[in-house]
Amino acid sequence: MKNRTTTVTLGGLAAGILSALPAIAGNDNVNTNVTKVDHVLLISVDGLHQSDLAWYVRAFPKSTLASLVAQGVDYSNASTPFPSDSFPGMVGQVTGGNPLSTGIYYDDTWNHDVFPVGTTNCSGPVPGGETAYTEVDDINLGALDAGQGILEIGAADPWVNILKMFADPKKDISPAHLPVDPRTCAPIYPNMYLHVNTLFEVAHQHHLLTAWSDKHPAYQALSGPSGKGVDDYFCPEINSSANAMAPTDPNQPDWTTNNLFTQQYDGYKVQAVVNWINGHRHDGTGNPGTPAVFGMNFQTVSTGEKLPTSPTEGDTSGTAKGGYLADGATPGVVLTNALTFVDQSLGEMVTALGNRGLLGTTAIIISAKHGQSPMNLAALNRIDDGKIIAALNAAWNKSHQSGNPNATPLVAFGVDDDGMLLWLNDRSSTATDYAKQFLTQYNDSSASVDGKPVTSAGLIQIYTGVAAAQLIGVAQSDSRVPDVIGIAQYGVVYTGGKAKIAEHGGDHLEDRNVPILISWPGATPGLNVTDPVETTQIAPTILKLLGLNPNELQAVKIEGTQPLF
Repeated sequence: MKNRTTTVTLGGLAAGILSALPAIAGNDNVNTNVTKVDHVLLISVDGLHQSDLAWYVRAFPKSTLASLVAQGVDYSNASTPFPSDSFPGMVGQVTGGNPLSTGIYYDDTWNHDVFPVGTTNCSGPVPGGETAYTEVDDINLGALDAGQGILEIGAADPWVNILKMFADPKKDISPAHLPVDPRTCAPIYPNMYLHVNTLFEVAHQHHLLTAWSDKHPAYQALSGPSGKGVDDYFCPEINSSANAMAPTDPNQPDWTTNNLFTQQYDGYKVQAVVNWINGHRHDGTGNPGTPAVFGMNFQTVSTGEKLPTSPTEGDTSGTAKGGYLADGATPGVVLTNALTFVDQSLGEMVTALGNRGLLGTTAIIISAKHGQSPMNLAALNRIDDGKIIAALNAAWNKSHQSGNPNATPLVAFGVDDDGMLLWLNDRSSTATDYAKQFLTQYNDSSASVDGKPVTSAGLIQIYTGVAAAQLIGVAQSDSRVPDVIGIAQYGVVYTGGKAKIAEHGGDHLEDRNVPILISWPGATPGLNVTDPVETTQIAPTILKLLGLNPNELQAVKIEGTQPLF
C-alpha cells in the first residue's frame, strides 16, 4: 500500500541482499563474437518469474517462448534491482544502473530537496515533497488517453482511436501535478528526475530511431535528462477507467481489475509494436522505418498474479482463481491464460519481423521489471501498513513531541507493497533509531487483514539512517534515499484490503528472480547460463549488439556494469 502521507536482523538474512553489488562480468560461455544487429526488440513482462518462463516452455513446447529459448540464451539466474518496483526496474534495464546511480527508488517517493506539487513561490526553506511519476501526473486521471481528448465518448468502443495518442507523452502530463525544483521553481518532468542518461539517448545521438510503449505517460522518463531519447512513445494510462460507459471516470474499475481488461489494454501496445516493426509510427501512419531500439511492457501477467479471482479466457464468470496452484509454483488458469496472451503477442511480433525480412538482423530480449510475491498463497499475510504508520507517528508524538496535536508527524511518506520504505521528517539518529525500535517491537495481530500473527511489523530485517543509505550505496545526506528500509517476511503484503494476493517492491527471490532471454543472430542456441547476472546488464548489452560503446552510458561507468556477453 502506498501511504501518501544500524541494521537489525529479525530472524535471518533477507533473501537477496541486495542492490549495491559489484557488477557481474560477461559470461565466458556465450559466443563473444557478437554479430552486430540493426534492431533490438526489448520486451518487459511485469511479474514474470524465471520459473514461469521455464514452466511455460515445458508445458507448451511449440510456443513462441519455447522457440525463442531454443534459439537463444536463457540467463536463468538474473536479478532485477532492489527495490523491485516497475520504475527502478525499467530504468535499470535502459540505463545500466541501480538506484545508487539513477536516483530512482520507486515510482512514488519523497524527496527532501523539492517543493511540493503546486508550489509557485519557492522562497524560504525547502520543505521536501512527494515525487510521484505515476498516473497522478496525467492531465485527466481517469482517461486511457491521459486527457488528450481523443476518446469517442458515447461510442460502443470509446477507445477506437487510442493509437492516435501523442508520440510525446510529455503533452499528456500536467505540470501542475509535478514536484517543483527549488533552484528554478519549475516543475520536474519525469525525464529530468533521472541522474544518468539512457540507452535511448545514446542511440538517438548516433542518429538511430527509437520507440517505446509503457503503462503511464510518466515513462517519458526513459527519454533521459535530455528529453530526446525516445522518438516515438505510446503510453496509454493503465490506471484509468475500463468502463466503456464512463471512459473518463477515475472512480470506475481500471484495466488492472480484470485480466481480460488487462489483455485488451496490452493489446493496444502490441499493435503499436507491430506498427513499428512494419516501419510505421505507433499509430500506423508514415514510413520512418523500423526503430533500432524499441519495445513495450506487458501488464497482464502481473494482474494474473495479483487478482484473487478474475474473468479469463473460457470463463467470464469472474470466479476463476488468480495466482498459482497450491504447490506455489504452477500457474493457475488466469495466470496461464495471461502467459498465453503474452506468448501469442510475441508470436505476432516474430511473424511481423519475418514478413519484413528482419529476423536475421534483430535481437529479441525478454525480461521483467520485477517479479511478484508470494507465489505460495498459504503464506499470504496482508497487513494494514496504514495502521502501523499511524501507531508509529502517535508513539513518536507522545514520547518526543509532548502529544502536541499540531506537531509534524514523524513519517513524511511511505511506500509499502511487499517491503517497507519510509521517509521521515526528522532524519536524526534519534528519530531513525526510534523508528527501528518501534517497528521491531510492533506485534499487533489486529493489523493483519487475514487474521494472522504480526511480528516486527511483518519485517525480517530493518535498515535505518546510515545503514539504509549504505545499503543503497549513497550518503545519508542524499535527499532521495529512504530513512527506513524494511525487508518483509515472506508472504507479507502491505494493504488494507483483500483486493490482491501478491505484490512487488521487496527483496524476496520471487520479487527479483526474473528472466533474461536473448535471441540474436549468432547466439549459441539453447544455452542456459546459470551464473548470477542483473537486469541492469541489458542496457550495455543492447548497445554492444548495435555496435555502440556501452561506456557511453553514465551508470555503466559509475557502477562498472558489464554487457552480458
